[in-house]
Amino acid sequence: MRARQALTHPSVNFVGVSDLVAGNASALAGKVGAQFHTADNLEVIARPEVNAVIVSTAEGEHMKPILQAIELGKPVLVEKPIALSVADADRIIAASEQAGVEVRVGYSRRFKDLRWMLAKEQIAQGRMGRVTGISARLFNNRANGIAIMTRDREATPLVDALTYYVDIVNWMLEGARPVEIVARGQKGVLKAAGFDVDDINYAIITYSDGTVVNLTVSYALPEKYPALGHATRFEMLGTEGVLIIDDDHTDQIMYTNKGIPHVYLPGHEVNMVFLNSGTPGDWALGEFYGAIANETRAWLDHLVTGKGCHLATPREARTTLETTLGIQLAAETGKIITLPLPG
Repeated sequence: MRARQALTHPSVNFVGVSDLVAGNASALAGKVGAQFHTADNLEVIARPEVNAVIVSTAEGEHMKPILQAIELGKPVLVEKPIALSVADADRIIAASEQAGVEVRVGYSRRFKDLRWMLAKEQIAQGRMGRVTGISARLFNNRANGIAIMTRDREATPLVDALTYYVDIVNWMLEGARPVEIVARGQKGVLKAAGFDVDDINYAIITYSDGTVVNLTVSYALPEKYPALGHATRFEMLGTEGVLIIDDDHTDQIMYTNKGIPHVYLPGHEVNMVFLNSGTPGDWALGEFYGAIANETRAWLDHLVTGKGCHLATPREARTTLETTLGIQLAAETGKIITLPLPG
């Protein structure tokens, strides 16, 4: 998706792609029209034609290519999370700041559509007054959850999915920091599928300014649930207003005997579908629209023109990672967790 978006950007005249499986790299290059492909990440990063790098590896493989790109002085866009440990995040931050190389982290919910930018704008304009509470709920189907954890067992629904909304909340509450976390969970179908993770998690996070946040995630909805990605409800309360985002996608429903393919899961089809619910976006009339497309274009525009960029910085991503890991630790131990986490 990102390679294709890059190739359609007017500033881009060379794209190289890599995959540890050489056949996959070759197939991707042929599909999107990339000029170079390899089974070696470093080889493509080091190409003289390459002056910017997108890291779209599995979650646990982010750090090495990021550090390689930084060493070569090439700006990086990396999929969230920045890493799977705070220590690895700190290594990336230190390398980036020492070398003066820009790194941005793709929490693509910020770019899903205009509604999240509009929410941030209302805070900036003071229309919410002081934000006192936020609630966000995220649902997805178990097929998606099992596929993600099959790829990387550490990419739990908390670490891989709820983290998007940890990022959104931290972004909305810019200037305040999370200080205390209470979380609980319950196991069921995901454990029966071979993954010792919760079907459902609830978390309460308290921020340094007293704001209270409730976050909920479940990646255990039935396999044929009509949403092809995130189904979300977001509510923000302030001293001067309330803002509600209904992102459940129930406003455009289709049923077809032919079946609708899943944007991430090959072979997975549903008959009833909430259109426009694919997490990264959706194909329409030969083009890809939505969060990944918007985010990739915004980063490329930023590199070319120097205009402002709303992608998360490494330090913002570190806070989101630490908060997410704190939620997971609170759910696993049943204890109240204080931030920052002990080193």
